[in-house]
Amino acid sequence: MTNIRVLVVDDQQLMRDGIASLLSLQDDIAVVGTAANGHEALAQAAVLAPDVVLMDIRMPGMDGVTATAALRRELPGCRVLMLTTFDDDEYIVAALRAGASGYLLKDLPAADLAQAIIAVQRGIYQLDPTVAQKVVEAMHAAPPALPAPLSAMPSSELSEREVDVVRLIARGATNREIAAALIISEGTVKNHISNILSRLGLRDRTQVALYARDRGIV
Repeated sequence: MTNIRVLVVDDQQLMRDGIASLLSLQDDIAVVGTAANGHEALAQAAVLAPDVVLMDIRMPGMDGVTATAALRRELPGCRVLMLTTFDDDEYIVAALRAGASGYLLKDLPAADLAQAIIAVQRGIYQLDPTVAQKVVEAMHAAPPALPAPLSAMPSSELSEREVDVVRLIARGATNREIAAALIISEGTVKNHISNILSRLGLRDRTQVALYARDRGIV
C-alpha cells in the first residue's frame, strides 16, 4: 500500500508537532507537512497535494470549518478529517456540512488515529462515538426546512434502487456498507447518491435521512 500523504493542521505548535511525530511512526502514513491555521493549510495543500488533511476546528485567521469548505472546493480529491477537543453540536454539524469526512476527538490513541486516516482516505466516514450520538440526536430533532415541500414532490422522483440507497443512508450505513448490502460497487453508490441529491434538491446525507423519515421510507 502506498503511504497516505497527510497534512496536520493545528494552531498549537506542540500539538501539531506531537501529532506529526506520532503519525510518522505509523505504517502506511507519511506526514508531508504541518500548518498553523486555515490559510496555511490551503497554501500547503496546494503545493503538497495531501491525500488527507487532519484539521483542527478552532484556529485564528481561518478556522477549520472555513478551511475545510475551501479545500473541498479547490482539491475535491483531498479528504478532511477533523481532530479537535470540541464536541459542540454546532461545530460538528458545520464541519460535516463543509465536507469533512469525519470528526474525531483528540483523546484517541495514535494507532486508532492512523486507522481512521486510512479509512477516510478510502471513503469511509469516521465519527467519534460521542459525536455520532450527537449526529443521531440532531437527526431526530426538528428537521430544517427542505428546498421544496414534500407534498409538492412527484411520487416517482426516485427509482426503486435509489429508494433502497435512501433507506440505507437513513439507517446510517456508509457507502461501503450500502455497496455490500445491494451488491454493487462503491462507485455506483456514489453515483446514486449524487443523482438523489440532485433530483431531490437536497444538500447532504443528513437531509436525505430526514427526507426518508418524513416520507415513511424508514
